[in-house]
This record gives sequence, structure tokens and C-alpha cells, in this order.
Amino acid sequence: MKRFFLFAMTFILMFVVMTVGVFPQEKPTTLTFWTFQESHNKFLQDAVTTWNAANPDRQIKLEGTVYPYEDMHNNLLISLQSGKGAPDLADIEISMYANYLKGTTPALVPLNDIIEPIKDKLIMGRFDSYAKDGKYYGIDYHVGATVMYYNTDILDKAGVSIDDIKTIADYVEAGKKVVAKTGIPFTVVEVTEHWTFYQEMIKAGSDIFAKNGDVILDNQTNIDILQALSDWVNKDKIAVACPGGFTHSEEYWAFMNDGGAASLEMPFWYLNRFTDHMPDLKGKITVAPAPSWTEGGARSAGMGGTGTSITVQCKNQELAKDFLAAAKLSREGCIKTYTVLGFDPLRWDVWDAPEITAPNQFTDYFENGTDLFNVLLEVKDEINPTVITDIYPAAINLLKANATFKAVKEQSATPEAVLKQIADELRAMK
Repeated sequence: MKRFFLFAMTFILMFVVMTVGVFPQEKPTTLTFWTFQESHNKFLQDAVTTWNAANPDRQIKLEGTVYPYEDMHNNLLISLQSGKGAPDLADIEISMYANYLKGTTPALVPLNDIIEPIKDKLIMGRFDSYAKDGKYYGIDYHVGATVMYYNTDILDKAGVSIDDIKTIADYVEAGKKVVAKTGIPFTVVEVTEHWTFYQEMIKAGSDIFAKNGDVILDNQTNIDILQALSDWVNKDKIAVACPGGFTHSEEYWAFMNDGGAASLEMPFWYLNRFTDHMPDLKGKITVAPAPSWTEGGARSAGMGGTGTSITVQCKNQELAKDFLAAAKLSREGCIKTYTVLGFDPLRWDVWDAPEITAPNQFTDYFENGTDLFNVLLEVKDEINPTVITDIYPAAINLLKANATFKAVKEQSATPEAVLKQIADELRAMK
């Protein structure tokens, strides 16, 4: 009897151990997440699956809600200011982020303890955009490194080699040759968005603001750059005003898909715009470093972005931080930002990982698809960051509405006049 009892107890104990090992006993912790991009929600839901498989004793259920852009940012700001109703995690787009860092104590959780231990592996300029007083509050989905997209079909017809384009001066000469030989514009200049002008400013080592927050938009470097963009369209005739006004318009995608221009400078995250909206260019587009403004100058800039943050209303902050680190800062998470989203990962040490060069929609589409990250490795120390201040959102809106539209498309104001007007408006807000 005693032997039977011991056998039964042993069997029960083994069953309990096996059950606990296979079926977590604790109820999953629910974390709420607000975003304005369905792709971001899908990415983090995928990260939850990976997390739960690796953490049976710290299971997570992510309740993600995708709102329209303006609604999400407005509702989030109101809920943080009121102290109630905010989600545990939230995406905040970079041009809006300064609104959430106002005051001495932002209503967001500092993330230094998950960022600083691996900062030697990170492109830290991307974290500066979501920082204040030495504290990091957001983690982006990508670096957003500016690159050049060349249509080599058009360049080959004009006898132009990408290898010969190192500086902006080289770029302009190549553009003149392409137009003369083919009649096709070399590029476009956005006139209702800021990307074309903004990334050139950053590459040149300038910005809208100085590091101390002073407005420097109307400095001579920026005036010269805006004048150059106007010359490309109105004098040199190597560029045209972007069809639809900006490079995310249906008009532009149709124009480009039909071989409308020979090149485009945009961030690395624009890869999926080609694959999604310009299918006829498959096998014709090569990605290369962008030209610098001076010999040996920076060839890239960190553009755009969305910082995922944890709000102070989150009741499980340590769990949320650990999950966010696994999703966006771990090797596996960073690799997935490319394989799932098509973005350039925050960790440069995964840029040569086998998973990065494995066949996928991007390696299949781009002419140098298996070498895309070699381009990034070449410029990784030249990715100039941007300066974000409290009035950054207003600055971006003013650039979109006035800068290239007035100086390039309408030619109703000189570059100096339009930049001084915007700069004075920004100074009046400080």
C-alpha cells in the first residue's frame, strides 16, 4: 500500500511539473497599445508571439488599436495631460513627439536601462530624437537612413555610371547628361512635403534648429540648398516638381512606375513604396549612397520615424520595457524590422546577418537587392541626426506649406525670403 501511495504521489508530482512547464498557470498580462499604422500593430503582435514562446511565466496579451493619425495623437495627448485613459504603450510620430516632452516631467517612462547597455550596437542618433535631459523616451522602428534610388535602365541609356556620382556637383552633371540623352527628368522635388529639402539640410550638417534650440532655418547653408533645388527645376531643368506634390501620392507612383524620373533620394524605409506601388520597376532600381554636398561630407541623414513609448499610466512598466526591448532592440527583433516591415534596423550589428540577405521581396525587386545593407554599412557613420524641439511640429508644417512650394514651384519668393519668414514665425513661438 505504501509503495502504491509513493508511486501515485510521484505520478501526480510529475504530471504537475509537466503541466506547469507546458501550460503557464498565470493569466497573461494585458498591455494596451495605440498606433496609427496597422503594419506597426502587426509587427508588435508578431513580437508578442515570440515573447510568449520564450517567456512562459510572463505571458502577454497585447490589445492593439489602430486610430487615424490625428485622432490618435490628439487623444493620447489629452489622456496624458488628464492623467487617465492612456494606453500602456503608444506610437508617437517623430514630428509630433516634441508635444509629449513638454514640461519638466514628461508623462512617458524613461527607457535608458534597456537602451544604454547596448548603445555601442545602436545608431544612437535615432534615439536622440526621442530624448530630453539625457533620458530616452521612445524607440523607433528604423534608422531611416537617406539613400539614393537610381533607375539604371535610364542611366544606362544616357551612359551615366552611379560610381561616378559622389557629390551634389557630380549629381547635377549626371542629371544634365540624362536629360540631354533621354529627355527624362533626373529627379523630382517635393513641393507639398518637406523630405527633399529637409534631408539635404541634414546631410549638409545644417538643420531647422541648433542643438540649443535656436532657430537656424534661415542660415546661408539652407538658403543655398533651397536655391539649388529651385535651380534644378527652373534653371538646370534636371528635375520637375513632384507629380501630386509629394512622393507618397498616387500621381507620383504612377509617374515613376512609368519611368518618369531617373532617381529619387528618400530614406531606406521607402523600399516598400517601390515594391508596393511601382511593380513595373522591378529589377531596374539600384540603391546607393546619396551624394554629399562637399567632398568627403556626410552622405546620409536619419529621416522620419515613430517612437514607441510607455506611458506613466502603465501598471506593468518593467514588463512593458522588457517586451519593448525584445521586440525592437534584440537581434531577433531588429532582424524582423527588416524581414517583416522592410525597415533598416536600429542595430547596425545585424546588417550583415544571414537573415538580412536571405531571399525576400526586396532582394527580388531591387537590382542590388542582396547588397542593400552593404550600402548602409558604408554610410553608417555618416547618418546625421535631426534636432527636435518643442516647436518642431510647427516647423515641419510650415516647411510643408511654404518652403519648396513658394521658392521652387511658384517662385513667388526667394529662398532667403521664404526661409526668413518661416524662421521668424518659429522664433515668435519660442
